[in-house]
Amino acid sequence: MRPSDVAALLQGRATDAAYAGGWALVRALPDAVAHRLFRVGADLAHRRGGKGVSRLRSNLARVAPHADLDALTRDALRSYARYWCEVFRLPVTSTERVVSGMHIVDEHRLRAAVASDRGTVLALPHCGNWDHAGAWCGATGVPFTTVAERLKPESVYDRFVAFRESLGMEVLPLTGGDRPTFDVLVERLEAGGTLCLLSDRDLTARGVDVQFFGAGARMAAGPATLALRTGATLIPTTLSFRDDGWECVFHPEVPHTDVPTMTQAVATAFEAAIARHPQDWHMLQRLWLDDLETR
Repeated sequence: MRPSDVAALLQGRATDAAYAGGWALVRALPDAVAHRLFRVGADLAHRRGGKGVSRLRSNLARVAPHADLDALTRDALRSYARYWCEVFRLPVTSTERVVSGMHIVDEHRLRAAVASDRGTVLALPHCGNWDHAGAWCGATGVPFTTVAERLKPESVYDRFVAFRESLGMEVLPLTGGDRPTFDVLVERLEAGGTLCLLSDRDLTARGVDVQFFGAGARMAAGPATLALRTGATLIPTTLSFRDDGWECVFHPEVPHTDVPTMTQAVATAFEAAIARHPQDWHMLQRLWLDDLETR
């Protein structure tokens, strides 16, 4: 084994141990203490800055141009820290709290789609706490399939998959599965199942160009493509935090037309939700095409 391979192996083991140890520690702490520690960490990250914080600040400047950008960036980091704290503590969060703490807007849209047996695609942005929303779905009778990007090391990816499957999700790998992921998703929809897909960023050649807050961006084609292929219902779904819990909004069904038009409709729904709760949008990567051009 080459020295570089040994170093990568040791680094992977250290990362896995850090995740495992941190996960166990946060679960063991009192809830208020855990959240306070994550908030302190968010404020420290805000003061230090760095590449991810700078990108978050730049993204927020586009979606909330008239806001106090420094305060908004701090609040967005606190929101992101809250997400991670809640994810680590979700295994010790009661089902009663998961359900009672979720404020649902237009739940009838979800229930009607699921009852139709056409298959349902829920397209989500990186907002609020999507793992908590997944737990809510599982607890209220809506099992679903989702897709996860492989993390390095593989053991960390396996931990997250096992955790999400314990909440009632079926998790497929974005790449490297036994079968093409798209084919499995089609099968799930044709059987009347539900998919939850994070969809507000796709900078690959497969992404669809959309207008987003007045500039060109690229978003995932998968939700619209799957809906057209199978006849499934496509519902943009947005999440945000409340002081006493969480909020989930099921937007109107996107009419079946073509992939670019449907993807733009999803982007427009995301745009309205993010404008209302910009601090809960956790986008620390490049999204707009002109940001890529000036890279």
